[in-house]
Amino acid sequence: MKFKQTLITASLMAAGTVATAAPSNEELWKMMQEMQQQVQAVQQQNQELKAENATLKGKVAETEQAVEAVAVATEEAANSAMFTTKNTTIGGYGELHYNNLEDQHGTNDRDRLDFHRFVLYFGHEFTDNLRFFSEFELEHSIAGDGQDGEIELEQAFIEYDINDHNRVKGGVFLVPVGIINETHEPNTFYGTERNPVENNIIPATWWEGGVMFSGEMAQGFAYDVAMTSGLNTSMSSDYKVRSGRQKVSNAEAEDFAYTGRLKWTAIPGVELAVTAQYQEDITQSLDDTAGSATLYEAHAAIEQGAFGLRALYATWDLDGDGPKSLGADEQTGWYIEPSYRINEYFGVFARFNEWDNLAGNSTDTEYQQIDLGVNWWPHKDVVVKVDYQDQDAPANKTEWDGFNVGLGYQF
Repeated sequence: MKFKQTLITASLMAAGTVATAAPSNEELWKMMQEMQQQVQAVQQQNQELKAENATLKGKVAETEQAVEAVAVATEEAANSAMFTTKNTTIGGYGELHYNNLEDQHGTNDRDRLDFHRFVLYFGHEFTDNLRFFSEFELEHSIAGDGQDGEIELEQAFIEYDINDHNRVKGGVFLVPVGIINETHEPNTFYGTERNPVENNIIPATWWEGGVMFSGEMAQGFAYDVAMTSGLNTSMSSDYKVRSGRQKVSNAEAEDFAYTGRLKWTAIPGVELAVTAQYQEDITQSLDDTAGSATLYEAHAAIEQGAFGLRALYATWDLDGDGPKSLGADEQTGWYIEPSYRINEYFGVFARFNEWDNLAGNSTDTEYQQIDLGVNWWPHKDVVVKVDYQDQDAPANKTEWDGFNVGLGYQF
């Protein structure tokens, strides 16, 4: 009985408590408004999350594009003419030549296959404004006693940027003259062999040891001024300038050479340049009958669309009774070379060359040569060349007519 009364009492108290806790209509309305605000807040957060997700997707897409661009750039860099790692650069070029030439004045025919040049570049950047560059060459495949080839160090210099527009280099470097002396990789010019004017008169490839200042003076104008070792010719070689190259190998340095060049490149695809060099004694004071030598050179290298044109004139003026007695006091040459790039892979050219290392005499010592040919670039850094040459040489001198085939590359 007491248990039932207790149960009834507890039930009535619970009911009273529930009745007392029941919310009013106003409280219910307020609770509904709060719930609606919470729902709106959740919806806003959901929209923000969707926007963030879209932004994230965009960033992912941009990242994927950037990664792809980096991959493409990396592949292009790996396929470029130079390979660079940790500020050190490695590159090079090479040429294989086949010459089939008949001597029209005798029996000195030329029918030979020769790996003419194998060259390696090594460079290193110490800082943003201080660098090293070198060029190491093996000619004619094998060097040593009794062999036709030789090993040469064509360049080895340190270059320092004085400021944004001027720099200085010291060491062994190419003389700033002509078109091919500084740029002679086989895929950069027409013809299997380098043109005979720059070969015999400039004379490319021509390097010396010394110091050179270079820079830009104004928009499109650049200069080079150098003091270097000089040539050392002699009467035994008819004072021919090419035979005077000492190649910085225990070179006689009694008389230095001074070179200046002014180059204009304000129009894309156009290069106009003039160079002058003076040397007080072209025999390094070893020949009393010879004296100073002065070189003047001017050229134009033009590429406009498919059409190209190269033209060059160079002349030496040698003082002294020795050079004058042979006619070597004047050594002159010029050439003109129009070309046409048919497409990305093929180009054709024609070139007329004229040169004379004894132009100061009264006899006929002049050479002329016509070259016609085609270049095929299966890749921009690989070239196959075929050309025909028709030469007109002085009497009793070798006169080669025939064709040449070349394979060249750079990397």
